[in-house]
Amino acid sequence: MNDVDSVASKLAPLLRHPDDLDKIPSLKAELQRKKAGVDAQLQAGLKDQLEVTQTGMNSIHDASRILQQIKEEMQKVDKMCSEQQNMIKDFGQINAVAQAHRNFTAVLQLKNDIESFDARLTQLEMLLDEDSQNIEQQPNLLAIHMELTKLRDIRDTAMEQAKGSEKAMELMNNLQLSSGMTLSETFQRLDEVIDAFDEHLGTACMNIIPLVQQGNDSMVVRLALVISEEEKSDNKAKALQDAQKEYKDLASRFKSITAGPKETRGYKEKFLKAIEMYADNQMDESNDMFQDDPDKLEKSVRWFFNDLNTVKLGMQRLTPKKWKIFQTYVQIYHKQMHDWLVALIDNPQLTPPQMLAIVQWADKYYTKMEKLGVPRDMMKVPVIDNRSADLIREYRQLIVKAVEEWMDRMVVTDKKNFLSRDESSLDTDENGCLRTKTMGDMWRMLREQLDVAESSKRTDVAEGVVEAMFRSLISRQRMWEQLVSSELQKYLQPNADQEGLQPLQDFLVAIANDQIACIDDAEDEGGSPSYLTQFSRAINPIVSSAYSITVTSQTETLRDGYVDLSTHCLNTFAQVIFSIDFRNLMSEFFTPAWYSKKAIGQAVSTFEDYLNDYLPVLHPSLRDILVEELADELLIHYLSSVRNKSVKFRRSDPFVQKIRDDILTVFGYFEKFEAFEAIKQKWRVVDGFTRLLESDKAQLPDVYAQFKTDYWDVNMSWVEAVLRARDDFDRSLLNAVKARAGEIEVVRGPDTVMAKVK
Repeated sequence: MNDVDSVASKLAPLLRHPDDLDKIPSLKAELQRKKAGVDAQLQAGLKDQLEVTQTGMNSIHDASRILQQIKEEMQKVDKMCSEQQNMIKDFGQINAVAQAHRNFTAVLQLKNDIESFDARLTQLEMLLDEDSQNIEQQPNLLAIHMELTKLRDIRDTAMEQAKGSEKAMELMNNLQLSSGMTLSETFQRLDEVIDAFDEHLGTACMNIIPLVQQGNDSMVVRLALVISEEEKSDNKAKALQDAQKEYKDLASRFKSITAGPKETRGYKEKFLKAIEMYADNQMDESNDMFQDDPDKLEKSVRWFFNDLNTVKLGMQRLTPKKWKIFQTYVQIYHKQMHDWLVALIDNPQLTPPQMLAIVQWADKYYTKMEKLGVPRDMMKVPVIDNRSADLIREYRQLIVKAVEEWMDRMVVTDKKNFLSRDESSLDTDENGCLRTKTMGDMWRMLREQLDVAESSKRTDVAEGVVEAMFRSLISRQRMWEQLVSSELQKYLQPNADQEGLQPLQDFLVAIANDQIACIDDAEDEGGSPSYLTQFSRAINPIVSSAYSITVTSQTETLRDGYVDLSTHCLNTFAQVIFSIDFRNLMSEFFTPAWYSKKAIGQAVSTFEDYLNDYLPVLHPSLRDILVEELADELLIHYLSSVRNKSVKFRRSDPFVQKIRDDILTVFGYFEKFEAFEAIKQKWRVVDGFTRLLESDKAQLPDVYAQFKTDYWDVNMSWVEAVLRARDDFDRSLLNAVKARAGEIEVVRGPDTVMAKVK
């Protein structure tokens, strides 16, 4: 059932309509073609696998056959030996005499070797002393090695002969030589000579690169010959050990198998270890230089490639081909580089500049190795374990973290200063405008971190950092907006007082100035570009062309946000004035007291006091906005005052003239500002308000229709409040206006001032 559902789900996108049934033959042909292709691939793959398997089985069969042949031949040899012993008369006696002769010859040779052992050892010590005087050439190296090998074999033979017999071993250890020393003491001298020789050899191994660079080819060749001979000896010893382990009985019957070195000396391994130690010492110096200055990483490992180049050009021809000395050096050196860099990466004290230097070096490393003719597949492990992407991400995150932590600390400071009204956190710029002290620090910090991202010379790092910066800047705008709105709500409460009002207004002006300073470009006037413009210009060269589109979009979003936030601060400034200073004043509008008092004059006078105080410390581009915000708030509260208690427009009262006087007073004050034309246009709504109050009842539906056409977002509840304020209001009047409202179709446009009149 599941198979049927699966087939149906796959066919559903192909057969959506009845006409799609005509496609079935073509779909069937296409599926058969694909199936035939897949079958062909499977058959080819199966054939290859069968061939590989068959080849492997044939190889195993051949190896088994060869082993069986060897076994049969050895059995034949053993059988022939046994038969020959039976065919020769008195073979046992002849064999015993021959064995005695061989033993006598061996003992005689061993006796002569032991008697001359001390003198030969003394001669070796003299040769070693001569080489000590010329450690870079060591002319006696081969002679010493040859003679030392013979003495080692003599000692090993003597010890082998004495093995198994405590009495023989004791006799040999106490044997007195002509020099007055026992044989045991002489063998100890041999160990000392071996140690001295090994020290000479080790010195040469540790300095083989300088020897090649100095052109001391003969020393390198002699060194290679010694190590090569020791390697052969070790191979024989290993073969003997394996033979004795696998064919113990057979091996004991053949002298050719038991003869030769019994233990491995490991000179080849010591040589490879010397290469590692030499590279390790160089790495220590590189590490010190890197810790002092990460930018010198490439310079600090220059020896690395010089050494490999020396091996490639100079050492390969001086050493046995089977060593593959260049590949050997590549593997050892690459491991050293890998281990060093990975250890640095895993070090918790690794600094961001060091991390970046390592990532940048990884790419250069492979380029340099390829120039030496070393492909990547020759290096078994990636130089930094393919951790470049993780390191770049971590490096980028370190910068992002620094930006976020700085911005978070700044947010905490700004909130604290704003809520405590700490006016010491405010300052004035060169034009005398109020400003916060943190805004300039913020942009300076962003530029510094942008320089850090730029130093990486990687667009992925720069783009990640820039994105975090945009995110932090937008978050900061949102923080100020929420903080200002929250403070406004405190002053809109009925029991709010004037405590802290003036410091709050100082902060609102300073915050608004900050936002405009971020986007105010004065280059046309010979001034400096704004913070945002400088920031944008610093970003574009270090990001990709594709990301530049995002930068432009984010910059425009920030710019709009700064304008909105500055306007929001000034609007809050105006609302606070009306909530605190005009609370009692606005409650008198359109009441009987309104006719006898000059309430609008008092409002204008208050405006004048505030503007005289704050316009000089407000950014020039915000001054008209503040004036317009005050005029708008006055208009909104003026129209909303129709809901005041005791409001009643009687036909006999001169309310039309009073409204006209109020408007003239407002216009008389605001006409000196450049924003007056915009203010006057908005205040024309009062004319519609007046007509709703003074028109005959029969004309009111048409008056409302015109008002609704001019101000599409007028609230019906406000219209109802206006109508109820007429002294001739009745239910039929309201019903007639509402009926007309249902007939009107208005075109929605931008919000008008009536959207804020409730």
